[in-house]
This record gives sequence, structure tokens and C-alpha cells, in this order.
Amino acid sequence: QSLVSSSKWLQCYGLKRNKLSLSQILAQIGFQHRKDYVTTLGKTVASRYADGLFPQYKRAQDGSVYNLTAKKELILHFVDCLMGAIELYKQRMEWLTSESRQIFGVIQERCIVIVLDFGTATPAEFDLSRDALSMVLVEQVIQIARFNLIWAAQDLMKWQQKPTPVSEHTVQAAVMWLWKLDHMTAVSHTNSAEALLEAMGDDAVSS
Repeated sequence: QSLVSSSKWLQCYGLKRNKLSLSQILAQIGFQHRKDYVTTLGKTVASRYADGLFPQYKRAQDGSVYNLTAKKELILHFVDCLMGAIELYKQRMEWLTSESRQIFGVIQERCIVIVLDFGTATPAEFDLSRDALSMVLVEQVIQIARFNLIWAAQDLMKWQQKPTPVSEHTVQAAVMWLWKLDHMTAVSHTNSAEALLEAMGDDAVSS
């Protein structure tokens, strides 16, 4: 799946976009039972000609009543469409909460710098962090335009001097660089801010 926000995803696959919201469906399978103000009579008049002719549905949200005129086949068609939408939503939720997206969310920027600040991580935590970073590089960074890594260790270290174009080769090279880092030099109490400033110093960097 493409790296887009949920709001953009809903613009393509949401219920409204596909005319499957409750109000949109009701408009296609019936008509509203109205109570309108008639100027000539000077009072509100209810349209009662449909009473008893059609099944009725009352919306809990606003109390509006709809007379249902659709045949069973059309209603079953909407049932199928809604079941398909539910399955699509489930797939999206599973995708959003799996692999690197559990930790990093969905990367939407085209040019990023990842600042590595391992603090006082134990060797095991250091390796777990590198596992997670490797995962995000292979799964998400591979889909954007440019990236770089900056390590906020005792001596600030950059993987590249500037964000570099993304390719399978550069992503694999970054992963190899990540796993060559020495845990003993990871602790730094002052370089985090310096690394962040360095990351944001490039005008092309989105985030």
C-alpha cells in the first residue's frame, strides 16, 4: 500500500467517496418523509400520502424518517458493497498496525533525515533499535525520494553529508552502516539537539 495518510486514503476509499454513507444510501433506496411549512396555509404540513404504503426507517441522529421504496435486490447490492468496505477497512487497520508502522507510523514526507539517539541503551536495546530502524528503511524509506541518517553519539556522525537519492543500493548501504555502529560510543547527553539542528539545516528536508 502507498504511504498516504488515513485522511487521503479515505478520500479514495471512504464511504462518502463511494456513496455508501447512511444518508447517501437512504437517498438511493427511498425518499424522505417531510414536514414542510406551507406559506399559503401558514402552518407545517406533513406529507402523509406514503403512510402505510412503504416500510419506514427513522434516523436516530436527527429523527428524520425515510420511506423505503427499493427492491430487495438493490438493498442486497448495498449490503455487498458495505461488506466489501468493511473488509477494506480491516485490511487498512491491519496494515497501519503492522511492521515498522507500529513504531514510526506512515512516513509521508519525500525527503527525511532520521536522527539516531540511543541514549544509555543496553546492548540488547541497541540491537532492537537497529532492527526497527532497518525495518523502516527497507519497508518505507525505499518508497520516498531522499534520506539520510545522523547519529547523535559522542562525535556527531552522518551516513552521508546530504540527503541522498533512494535506491535499493543506498538503502542497503544505510542498513550496513547502521549495523557497523559501535554501542560503546552511543551515549551522549548533549549531541541530541545538535543532531536535530543538523537534520533540519537542509531546506529540502520535509521532516
